[in-house]
Amino acid sequence: MKKTKRQITETAKNIKLLILDVDGVLTDGSIILDNKGNEFKAFHVRDGHGIKMLIRAGIHVAIITGRRSKVVERRAKELGIAEVYQKCYNKIEAYNRIKIKFALRDNEIACIGDDIVDLPLIKRAGLSFAVADSPEEVKSHASSVTKNRGGKAAAREVTDIILKAKGLWNKVIDGYLKT
Repeated sequence: MKKTKRQITETAKNIKLLILDVDGVLTDGSIILDNKGNEFKAFHVRDGHGIKMLIRAGIHVAIITGRRSKVVERRAKELGIAEVYQKCYNKIEAYNRIKIKFALRDNEIACIGDDIVDLPLIKRAGLSFAVADSPEEVKSHASSVTKNRGGKAAAREVTDIILKAKGLWNKVIDGYLKT
């Protein structure tokens, strides 16, 4: 259900965990395979930076994705994401495991999805986002829709919303200005 900008800000103040899908959220959804069995994905640098800022601010980040990929393992490691659930066909099971592990309530969890496989998370999380190029069925259930498409800094939009709502944005900026 869509929330107003004010409702999104109020809900984002309580967020302690951001759950991300990969293909279609952190990437544009393209999966490039070569004849040698290698898989290639392109990630947006600003998404990665936003994720790092969240983690530095003490907000947990997790990946729940339906595919298994060494590229995702590598990217998660680079960003410091410890909670990575791949080849996850029932995403709500992983959601519940993470929720229990960190003793969280649904209203303390945000998620970003792009397709119908993400609907259980989108409907359950206290704050949910569909990327701009999601199907209407996904957009209609999300709290909000990003301006950017998947793989084009949509995740960064969400990380910035959370940091600003929690009053952490200026502290993040100040950290860069002091260096």
